[in-house]
Order: sequence, then structure tokens, then C-alpha cells
Amino acid sequence: MKFSRLWIPLLVLSATAAADGAFAAEPQVDIKTNLGTFRVELFASRVPKTVENFLQYVKDGHYNGTIFHRVIDNFMIQGGGFDSNFAQKPTRAPIQNEAEKGIRAGLKNDIGTLAMARTSNPNSATAQFFVNTQNNDFLNNGDTRGDGYGYAVFGKVISGMDVINTIGKVRTASGGPFNKDVPKDAVVIESVTLIEAKK
Repeated sequence: MKFSRLWIPLLVLSATAAADGAFAAEPQVDIKTNLGTFRVELFASRVPKTVENFLQYVKDGHYNGTIFHRVIDNFMIQGGGFDSNFAQKPTRAPIQNEAEKGIRAGLKNDIGTLAMARTSNPNSATAQFFVNTQNNDFLNNGDTRGDGYGYAVFGKVISGMDVINTIGKVRTASGGPFNKDVPKDAVVIESVTLIEAKK
């Protein structure tokens, strides 16, 4: 039985890159929750396989109705894998871990970034992701598991960080198959929508 994909233990666009427009054409999505909406920029030019995988789940409607099932104050919020009844949604095959490639491109598990959740197998990420609610440098390499791999950052919250902070502070308890860190009141991802580029 599969449970959470991030056990111990979710990209950063530099000010320079933002200023010079080097990554201005990166795709964006709106993630609407029952506690508010936040917008994410995805780093397709730097971790293409990870972003392609995420966007396919978005297009398939996979995330609609899933919950943030794991919330740890001053660490991260994780979701995208279970519905409100804690039934795990089916996924496609896992993807290759692009954490090392991302690190070389300047993507780190800093506050407000999204990364892929995974099991002890470095190349096991499917649909679940997390948002870092503080700088989590130890997720950038394999020190957490000793496997030599980190957690692949693929996006960054560019608006609605107040929503992330609200989710990060909800009360938690046991729930479903988990003995802790589950929001007492469900935090539901109502929809994830790709923002169409302006002509």
C-alpha cells in the first residue's frame, strides 16, 4: 500500500533572471484551494521533464479535489495524491529525478518553491508535490536519505503566498492512514488551471 511520497522530507528564479526576462515565457498555473488561490511559475526551461509531468496531471484534472494531506509548520505543505476520503488517486509511471540538474540551474528548496515528493527511490516521483514554507537546504542533496539525490524543485509561488502561509499554520492531527500532520479541517485543491499566455 502506498502512502505519502515524502517521508522525511517543495525553486527559485533569481532577481537577475527576472529582471532580464531570461525566463519570462515560463508557464504559470493557478492553484485554487478552499482557503484561497495562489499562482505558480513553472521552470520548464530548467527542469523540463518535471514540469511536463506536472502539467500533464494538470491537463488531466488529476489535482482537482485532492487535498493537502501533510502540513508541517515551518517546513512544508504536501498534496496532490489523495482525495478528501484519503483514497490515493492513480498515477502514471514515475519520472526521472531532476534535482541535480535543477541545483545546477539555481533551483533550491527555498521558501515559496514547489518540489516533487518521492519515496526512498530517488526516481519515484509521480503527482505529489510540496511547497516549502521555509528555506530547506537539506532537501537540495541526498543527505536526508543518504541516496545522493535531492528533491527536484520545479516552480515558485509568485502570488498568493499568504494562502500558503495560512495553510502552513492549520491545526493538524491524525487522519486517514497517517498518524500525524493531517489538517483537522480538510484543505482541498479545488482546481489547477494553466494560465494562457497573453498574445
